[in-house]
Formats: sequence, C-alpha cells, structure tokens
Amino acid sequence: MGVSDHTKDTFLELKRKKVYRYVIFKIDEKKKEVLVEKTGGPAESYDDFTASLPENDCRYAVYDFDFVTFVTSENCQKSKCFFIAWSPSSSRIRAKMLYATSKDRLRRELDGIHYEIQATDPTEMDLEVLRDRAH
Repeated sequence: MGVSDHTKDTFLELKRKKVYRYVIFKIDEKKKEVLVEKTGGPAESYDDFTASLPENDCRYAVYDFDFVTFVTSENCQKSKCFFIAWSPSSSRIRAKMLYATSKDRLRRELDGIHYEIQATDPTEMDLEVLRDRAH
C-alpha cells in the first residue's frame, strides 16, 4: 500500500504549521494508495471531526489535540497528535482487513504521532479518552 506525497505533506502542514485541526485519510482500493479525504481548519471542533467520519466505513485520521497543562505556575498550551484508526463494526469485513493490514505502513510515514487510538464506535474515541491519554 502506497502513501501519496500529498498525504505526507498534508500531515506535515497539520503538525508543523497548524494549518489543520484534523486530516482524514482513506484508502483508494484501485490505486492501492492512502489519500487525503478531508481536512478540518484550525477553528473546527472535535465534534466537527467526529461528524466527518463515515458511519459504516473505515478511515484513518490524525487529530491535533490542544490542551493546557497546569504543571507549573504558568498555564502551558500543549498540542499532541493522535492517530485514530476508525473501523466501525458495521463496516465491510474486506474494508476492516484492508485498513488493519495497511495501518503500520501509513504510521511509519507520519513521523511525530504521539498516541494511537483504535475505535470501533464513537465512545472509544470520545474527547475524554483523548484528554486522559494526553495528560
């Protein structure tokens, strides 16, 4: 499974330049390549992100999670990149297998991911789950 240059560049724009809040990737089965399906601007919310994931099909996504730490007397704004493997139980078995076997290849290309979440329903990637993992 290939990873397009556009896919890698879009991830770097999210990570380094903060151009996007999230990027959703899909596999093009004909081209055998991971492509960018959708991006969300910096002002978009986590609810916007989750609403963009298909109900009955698999996707990969990267979400740039901002949070404030209270470790020192100064509040420190931090950001962590989450890789989310979205594989709803209602999706086709072939799609689940394809996404499961291609995940490591994409992850190797996306340098700088802090955490990974595998989700089969929305509760497994709730905002609280991200908050708990980031702290």
